[in-house]
Amino acid sequence: MNLQDLVNKIKDHPSYHQAGMILCHNGIARGTSRDGRPVSELFVKVNRQRLAEILDEMKKRPGIIEILADVKEGPHKVGDDVMLIAVAGDFRENVFPVLRETIELIKRDVTEKTEK
Repeated sequence: MNLQDLVNKIKDHPSYHQAGMILCHNGIARGTSRDGRPVSELFVKVNRQRLAEILDEMKKRPGIIEILADVKEGPHKVGDDVMLIAVAGDFRENVFPVLRETIELIKRDVTEKTEK
């Protein structure tokens, strides 16, 4: 799992010359839950089929050249990379909303998390 690998893969895309930006997200395992409780470990399950469907949907959005994501399944220590997303597109008006919606959809439909 490496954000630079995702960016390099996007740069190899045949339509990369149409991109004006690559926007990235690096989600990490936090040391506290949303309600402030301490967290020592995060366990993540991933629905790979739904992840592929979401990425396919987002690739069809106006101005989007490519979108790649990697979600690491299993146990994570605090500070570990859990979810990486890279979106390439023409203009920020097209790219920013796609990144945000992709994050929300993955968190809602793809991942199931258990905090210890």
